[in-house]
Amino acid sequence: MGVGRPIVIGSSSAAPTGVEEHPAEVTGGGGGAAGGGERSHGLVRAAAGVRRRSPVVIQFPNTAEKTVRAEKLLDGSAPDTSEIARLPEDLLSAALALTTSRGACRAAAVSRAFRDAAGSDAVWARFVLRDLPPIAAGELAGPAPPSKKDLFLRLSDRRLRVLLADGLRIRPVPKNPLLAHGLKTMWLDRGSGAKCYMLLARGLHISWGDTPCYWRWMDLPDSRFKVAQLLNVCWFEIRGKIHSKMLSRDTAYAVYIVFKTPVESYGLDYPPQKASIDTVAGKKIIRKVCLQSYKGRHVNRWVTMRLTREYKSYRRGHGRNPVLPQERADGWMELEMGVFYNKVSDDGEVRFSLLQTSPTSKRGLIVQGIEIRPKKLG
Repeated sequence: MGVGRPIVIGSSSAAPTGVEEHPAEVTGGGGGAAGGGERSHGLVRAAAGVRRRSPVVIQFPNTAEKTVRAEKLLDGSAPDTSEIARLPEDLLSAALALTTSRGACRAAAVSRAFRDAAGSDAVWARFVLRDLPPIAAGELAGPAPPSKKDLFLRLSDRRLRVLLADGLRIRPVPKNPLLAHGLKTMWLDRGSGAKCYMLLARGLHISWGDTPCYWRWMDLPDSRFKVAQLLNVCWFEIRGKIHSKMLSRDTAYAVYIVFKTPVESYGLDYPPQKASIDTVAGKKIIRKVCLQSYKGRHVNRWVTMRLTREYKSYRRGHGRNPVLPQERADGWMELEMGVFYNKVSDDGEVRFSLLQTSPTSKRGLIVQGIEIRPKKLG
């Protein structure tokens, strides 16, 4: 195996007994000839009895050798001689439990001792929150996760988010009043362990949502639950709410509406919609948003001219761009309605709504639900 570049660091023989070695000294000008001469004669006298020595060459391992050594250390085929390996595993576990799930995973790559501690139930029991809401029967079907870490990874998989018990009117546990606001799915944020939710369309209040000539409920291949499609209205309002105790404490949350706008959609581009959030503390957060963005779409010249004219008019009156939607990895669109902070002392409902009251015809919006998930600020 190859090695890195050799480095000369000293000599192979020691100084004779009774002879003191002095480090090299560098003197600057202005110190006086006498002082410099005394230091020079001292070095000469000290070096007089030191015989000439050959240099010592140390070979440093290259990157490949370091990698092999690290792999042997982690798989147990090589002893871990580091000082950290002498610490008890329960002490390392207690320290890692004070970090985050992401931090624990990173620590597992440090050494075998860290890997064993980072995978222990003592650490991951801290991240699998004890105040999880009751999960509907059958949502965690199959063999039970063998460890707390496996349970966390299952609950933090957004593709397999679990339905809460009261959402299906299944009550394997006593009724939880915090879940009384309709269909919800839940998962854990993989980075922070904070709780995330989606209020499904059936759990939202949609104006005229049960009127067949205005909205229809349908199934889509890429949605586990029924979605609502706007057929034809002049104005609409979509509202939802969640209790602050269901959220993780001391955490910033963002609210997103998850939707689609088929090609035949219209009336959702202008004027912008109004999104609002009412916090537990009574603060109202309002922002202008736009559900329909023509980025990457083919539209005819008439639509382009109309949007340009109306957009310029809007900017003159408001001076700020509305928030536009972003495409998700699952093919749906999401639009951030606002951000709020869930304090430790908060105890009440957080309400949010999306409103469009302009007297123009609107069509095509498909609503999957509203997501509430942590957002990193700054």
